[in-house]
Amino acid sequence: MTAILALEDGTIFKGRSFGAAGEKDGEAVFNTSMTGYQEILTDPSYKGQIVAMTYPLIGNYGINEEDVESYKLFVEGFVVKEYSKIASNWRSTKTLGDYLKENHIIGIEGIDTRALTLRIRETGAMKAVLSTLDADEKSLVEKARRSPGLLGRDLVKEVALKKPYEWEKKGAYNVVVMDCGVKYNILRELARHKCRVTVVPPTTPAAEILRMNPDGVLLSNGPGDPAALPYIVETVRGLIGKLPIFGICLGHQMLGQAFGGKTYKLKFGHHGANHPVKDLKTGKVSITVQNHGFCVDIDSLNKKEIEITHINLNDNTLEGMRHKKLPVFSVQFHPEASAGPHDAEYLFENFTELMKSAKRKA
Repeated sequence: MTAILALEDGTIFKGRSFGAAGEKDGEAVFNTSMTGYQEILTDPSYKGQIVAMTYPLIGNYGINEEDVESYKLFVEGFVVKEYSKIASNWRSTKTLGDYLKENHIIGIEGIDTRALTLRIRETGAMKAVLSTLDADEKSLVEKARRSPGLLGRDLVKEVALKKPYEWEKKGAYNVVVMDCGVKYNILRELARHKCRVTVVPPTTPAAEILRMNPDGVLLSNGPGDPAALPYIVETVRGLIGKLPIFGICLGHQMLGQAFGGKTYKLKFGHHGANHPVKDLKTGKVSITVQNHGFCVDIDSLNKKEIEITHINLNDNTLEGMRHKKLPVFSVQFHPEASAGPHDAEYLFENFTELMKSAKRKA
């Protein structure tokens, strides 16, 4: 079956469909990871996006039940150069195509993903439509232009669960995770670092979180425009100064706004497993996993209160910060994703050390 990817600038890519049939709009982005497609498909931060993989062959190791990052798939569409119909891995239980079809995700293969990537790099992330139903190119381009895009959209409410739940009941530290679209591996890492983990919806007020007597709060990753989430920023302000806080990705952006900073949209975002980030204190460069289309403006932060801790070496954007007096810190990248594979492990250890120190003072 023929599938068409239409960008809002009028660019058309025709290919072969795999996965589900249908039509979806979203922001077209590219991911430079060689592996990890199952984690990408199930990462809630990709809600609202059509993801193109730059690595040419995708699907060769199939799908398993262990590598999911959430309770469902969230990408709006999946774009590859070549889909491997043969899945060869001892853990594999099904093919990528079957996985997409079961979860109603449209896939397209056989297009020039290098040309698509260059187009996005030159023009910026664009609104797009992926369809197996409409063969009219002009109609698809118009649909892409009319689609909502990401600016100003609160997508957190579409991915976060509505009720609190316990992830880990045993541990030395009681951690509350604000679920803005949390990846399971963040929860796994907290449990591995001896934390009892309770996950709460993003609408949970600060007073309710504090009544749970946590030793620390983790602000999770999530999708969409961080400037569209004033209710979460208000909650974060109510927690700052009360206990240790660790922010990851969207959680970092929420902290940035709570500290009085501003966020802005990147030209084509950071999506991949090979982004170099420099720790300004140690000088060490880590290879990191990233997935964000927005960023905290360094110049909007009060440098008397906030210390810049990490910088992206590709474009010098903000990747980490901490409060100079309070036990609060955050990173824009994903330390739980282990691209290094252990480059960013220390950040979870830093969080537990902050909680240990706070408990001693108490």
